[in-house]
Amino acid sequence: MPEYVILNLPSANRVYAASSPALLRAELAAFGAGLSAEVSAIEEIELGGVGYVKFACAAPLGERDLALLSNLSSLYALFELGDGVLRPVAVHPLAKADSDLLTIQKYPGKTNEQFTKLLLNLTLLATARPADWPDRELHLLDPLCGRGTTLNQAVMYGFDATGLDVDERDFEAYEQFVKTWLRTKRVKHTAEAGQLRRNKVRLGRRLDIEYAFDKDDYKAGRIRRLSYLNADTLTADEVLRPASVDLIVTDAPYGVQHGSHRDTGLARSPRDLLAAAVPVWNRVLRPGGAMGISWNTHVLPREELVAILERAGLAVRTGGPYEELAHRVDQAIVRDLVVAGKPV
Repeated sequence: MPEYVILNLPSANRVYAASSPALLRAELAAFGAGLSAEVSAIEEIELGGVGYVKFACAAPLGERDLALLSNLSSLYALFELGDGVLRPVAVHPLAKADSDLLTIQKYPGKTNEQFTKLLLNLTLLATARPADWPDRELHLLDPLCGRGTTLNQAVMYGFDATGLDVDERDFEAYEQFVKTWLRTKRVKHTAEAGQLRRNKVRLGRRLDIEYAFDKDDYKAGRIRRLSYLNADTLTADEVLRPASVDLIVTDAPYGVQHGSHRDTGLARSPRDLLAAAVPVWNRVLRPGGAMGISWNTHVLPREELVAILERAGLAVRTGGPYEELAHRVDQAIVRDLVVAGKPV
């Protein structure tokens, strides 16, 4: 039975680096559902004083399996282990853009880029087609997108992406960043900004970008779309068509910085926000798609969020690796994530 080891991607965040091996173990176990070769015996080991995550496969990893595993959020290098020797295995992460798209922005409260990728990966694996997503053209929605970390990871994967956020400062910061980045990288694109209206009512502002990293693709109309709607998340089903997105991925508020400003009488606690928003978000999610949410367990117990998702008709992934993802961010935040598929 072939054995492999993964060297963890270094993290500038000391606290996340401490949690990264355990999160990688859980992510790898979840990835096993999409692989043709069964994964087993996942464990942390040390070789020469360096930590690795080791696993075994029922058969050698084929090209298709490697294409999937190359996108593990904390994978830095992959080796086959045999006779005490590490043999490098080439990996090719799906990266349509330069990595500085993810790393340039620095601001308080920014979600760790590796964690954002982990959340997106697990959501992809909860869809009805978990094995072939690297070859599909998907549409992602982040309905609480802040300054766009999840949108940027979607761009890295070559997906269309739409974000909603009610904070005008975040909208303006992201608009300035992404336009500058596209110009600096000389990416062929168009960008249009204006008012967001429905039924003659102003809901907010919008930014719509069409782009292609290859000039020939752009000329031929093979473009990707990136939109940011500076509007209330509870209007998601008003500004987007029903069943129009494949993935909903969001990092829910840890306190009260984000949320809904709509006059519903709701407190803006994460509990009330998610209870009101999940059914709205679900209406724009396609059957066979999936929703992934990370949140602070200090403000909302896991079982309550699971109940909210199940009441919306979603099938929550439970047990095994899905119960092993909680980790400390700081003294006030223990972050967890939950993913759920929408039945076909």
